Amino acid sequence: MPPLPPPTYRSPNLRRIILTTSIAAIAATGAWYGAGLKMGRERKKEVEAVKKATPAERIAMLETARGELVAKKLGLERKIEELQRRRGGDE
Repeated sequence: MPPLPPPTYRSPNLRRIILTTSIAAIAATGAWYGAGLKMGRERKKEVEAVKKATPAERIAMLETARGELVAKKLGLERKIEELQRRRGGDE
């Protein structure tokens, strides 16, 4: 039986895997951090827009937000009803 090669001959695969994983982790972390920064900037712009808005504009913003929430509520109620119909109307 021939002797095993020294560990230095086997390490390029391990090294390649470690480097690839590290680079992917760094890229993912950077993307996540960048997205967080962008969301923070957008949130600040929204807050400034609300602060600078006139009362009529604020009311319009609130009505728009309310309409979106009502639409979501209706969609969720439809989904709940569909699930209950599928279950045979247990509840």
